[in-house]
Amino acid sequence: MTTARDLMIVALDVPPLRDVGQGDLSLALAGAEAVDLVRAGAFVLDGDLIVPRPPTRPQDPLLAEAESSFVRTEPYESVEDWLWRRGRELAAAYAARLAADGLVARPRARLLVARSAPMTPVDSPAHRRATARWASDEPVLATLATALSLREEPSEGFPGPLDEAVVTVLASTGDALAELQAVRQRRSIEDAGFDNMWQAL
Repeated sequence: MTTARDLMIVALDVPPLRDVGQGDLSLALAGAEAVDLVRAGAFVLDGDLIVPRPPTRPQDPLLAEAESSFVRTEPYESVEDWLWRRGRELAAAYAARLAADGLVARPRARLLVARSAPMTPVDSPAHRRATARWASDEPVLATLATALSLREEPSEGFPGPLDEAVVTVLASTGDALAELQAVRQRRSIEDAGFDNMWQAL
């Protein structure tokens, strides 16, 4: 299992503090992939630039796909630029992968209700691993979940030191999520102003 899979399972399992859009979840999943890849030695950072190393060929197909998407020639790509590119429709890809692996299912109910109900994690070793990691406040998963508003960050922070590269990836993920939220707010204000203009005419 990977951090992204654990995050996806937690996101399906835990009621969020606010609405979490597919774009938010996709960015966070890309950030989770980047953490696992930098820890595996798939790339190093030059400032905030991703400098790929020889391929590590992860067993997880989505993580392998993420590694293969690195720009391997100069000028290299920044972490945040890669997150935006990799994150496109990534939540849907993880949902499909979990369903194909039998890790999520729709609740049993009347047929029409079941078809519209959201997918939920089933009891499995993968689910137990993700929930144990969640319950332990493991700092990477906890930081990503906090950025997604799945939980509040404790005032003393999460336990456990993180190396500089992981901190950079997590910070870039938080910046991308904040930027996405800011874009949504600007659009909402612009749409409200446009509606008000038409009402005034």
